[in-house]
Amino acid sequence: MQLGVIGLGRMGRIVVDRTLGAGHDIVAYDVAEEAVESAAKAGAEPADSVADLAEKLGEEKRIWLMVPAGEPVDAALEDLEPYLDGDDVVVDGGNSYFEDSVRRGETTSAAYLDCGTSGGPAGAELGFSLMVGGPEWAYEELTPVFDAVATGPDGHDRMGESGSGHYVKMVHNGVEYALMQTYGEGFELLHEGRYDLDLEAVARTWNNGAVIRSWLLELCEEAFREEGTDLGDVADHIAGGSTGTWTVQEALEQEVPVPLIYEALSERFGSRAPEDGRFSRRLANRLRYGFGRHEVKRD
Repeated sequence: MQLGVIGLGRMGRIVVDRTLGAGHDIVAYDVAEEAVESAAKAGAEPADSVADLAEKLGEEKRIWLMVPAGEPVDAALEDLEPYLDGDDVVVDGGNSYFEDSVRRGETTSAAYLDCGTSGGPAGAELGFSLMVGGPEWAYEELTPVFDAVATGPDGHDRMGESGSGHYVKMVHNGVEYALMQTYGEGFELLHEGRYDLDLEAVARTWNNGAVIRSWLLELCEEAFREEGTDLGDVADHIAGGSTGTWTVQEALEQEVPVPLIYEALSERFGSRAPEDGRFSRRLANRLRYGFGRHEVKRD
């Protein structure tokens, strides 16, 4: 299959590399010329504009957008619109708000697939988890690409109509907030408690057979190994928050209680003006680097 990729940042480049690795052809574009040059060296066909990319894709266009959520997605779709028709497919692989995805599904000339993407930069080796919403025929048409980008056939599925993919990813991120908060509070108690513990050893032991083993716990072990049991100069500051906010807002609208996710979101906001330097929030700060390579704010 021939796929156009617009947006060649960390996640977009992984889409390019994994799709190329599966034997597909890539036409790549980014506003940063050096990113296009790098993708070309990896085997992609470079494009110098959205129009150039559309022309090189031919009659039936298959395009993956991996640009920041919000206005950049609308701008990319607006640039593509003159070149699209109902036989084309556009995938939005960013963290778009699901209601924006519903709107785009209704207004885009091509079939629009909203694709929630989880796995972070570690997906370069393992593949992503992909939660896809939109027309079934378009999902089936892109299945070879989803197989390549995801961990395999079990790493992706169609969640339902337009908006459902980003809706599921939104709730996924809310769950992620709560899990990070829970690990953070547990390790804070161990750190402040009555024993002088090696938290790297605790995390490693828990992750070998314990009920609470997980990838996030592996990242806790990594954090303690690299930063030390006291987390060194890692600051009490947790970035992010949009998808968690959307999750809580949706829970209020649907009258579904989500106290754990709400409290985790509150802790995240509380870290922006810290008073007590909470250990749990410092660990969450470091965990975001572990799974997403987000910058670690330090004191």
